[in-house]
Amino acid sequence: MVKIADIAPGGIAESLALLPGDRIVAVDATPAHDFLDVMLAEKAEDVTLFIEREDGELWELEIEKEAGEPFGFVLEHPEPKSCGNNCVFCFVHQLPKGMRRTLYIKDEDYRFSYLYGSYITLSNVTEDDLTRIVEQKLSPLYISVHAVDDELRAKMLGRELPSIMPLLERLVDADIELHTQIVVCPGVNDGEALEQSVLGLARFYPGIKSLALVPVGLTRHRDGLAALRPVSAADATDVLDRLDQWQHDMLGKVGSRFVFAADEFYLKAEREFPALATYEQLSQLENGVGMIPCFRSDATEVIAEAAGLSCPVNFSLITGWSFELELSRFLSELEDATGCRARLYAIENSLFGDSVTVAGLVSGGDIVRQLKGQELGDALLVPDVMLRSGEQLFLDDMTIEMLGKSLSCRVMVVDSSPWGILDAVEMLVDDDRL
Repeated sequence: MVKIADIAPGGIAESLALLPGDRIVAVDATPAHDFLDVMLAEKAEDVTLFIEREDGELWELEIEKEAGEPFGFVLEHPEPKSCGNNCVFCFVHQLPKGMRRTLYIKDEDYRFSYLYGSYITLSNVTEDDLTRIVEQKLSPLYISVHAVDDELRAKMLGRELPSIMPLLERLVDADIELHTQIVVCPGVNDGEALEQSVLGLARFYPGIKSLALVPVGLTRHRDGLAALRPVSAADATDVLDRLDQWQHDMLGKVGSRFVFAADEFYLKAEREFPALATYEQLSQLENGVGMIPCFRSDATEVIAEAAGLSCPVNFSLITGWSFELELSRFLSELEDATGCRARLYAIENSLFGDSVTVAGLVSGGDIVRQLKGQELGDALLVPDVMLRSGEQLFLDDMTIEMLGKSLSCRVMVVDSSPWGILDAVEMLVDDDRL
């Protein structure tokens, strides 16, 4: 059974007098084991829901609706299944103590991979899980492979596991689309091991639609953990040199480059980014693959649209060190185009260590410590990637309201794109006119 947590106003559920606390027992006479069974039923036009009210009364509701039309209720989400791996590069193991409990949850749940694009290793899927994935066509899924050699993969994941290749083949043969990733750890799964992994996964194209190469992320909290080193300029150069050949070969054979490198490799190697079109469908964008080329493309459009606008406002913007140069270029062009005045502050990450340079891992405490007493102008713009999804909360539980009070300034959360920055600037201009 699946419990209803909330009812959306004006939706089907409200019109049927459903209430929070009601439980969905079955969908079309098939038992509803979890929230996913019910969510998948939304794709259908006509659905019968079997409901158990809080008082124990049973309802059978025949619902006529459009295909894909939501039922209008929010379901209780279970905790994701936990990860039993002990990966040598696990980021959760590298978190400082004293942060909120949810950050320490290691999830490994194929349902969340299907719904939200989270990566899983397939280490805890059962035969029943695989049957369900195939029968319900839970596609695409996002798979962390890291190595196709069984011994090396077991070493990286910290446990003995079934061979990954037969699992991938089984899913691909059942028309389950996969996106994959390899976290590149220098001296562990790079070089010839990486070559073996890329070529091994490439043979499953187009069932495996893409492969992302992501550099290992290391914080300063690694006492007692496996000895790893960060990706160096030489490491990044080697990966990109190999990538050029892989992409060339794959494009000629199957019409897709298939394998793509995270932006950080290009930054580390100080190599020019390829054209945006070479990233094809941008299917690994959330993995940091192609974000800077995307930003540059949007920036060109924004500057063209902003040309001639009069925006005499004064604001500041924060980011992580890895994006500082890119944002600085854009803000300089925006100032020239609109007459605005922008200050950019790249925040050094003392919470995780200075090797962590992405904006998404900046804490509220670091922002306060480094911006206290600085000139911030009419507002401080905070990119939304710094906040927990759907909330105005930093990693260290500082809220946007707390940040504004600590810095005695207006704080605006903006979309992490040139368009988001332009929208904020235009909003500041409108506010000045009031």
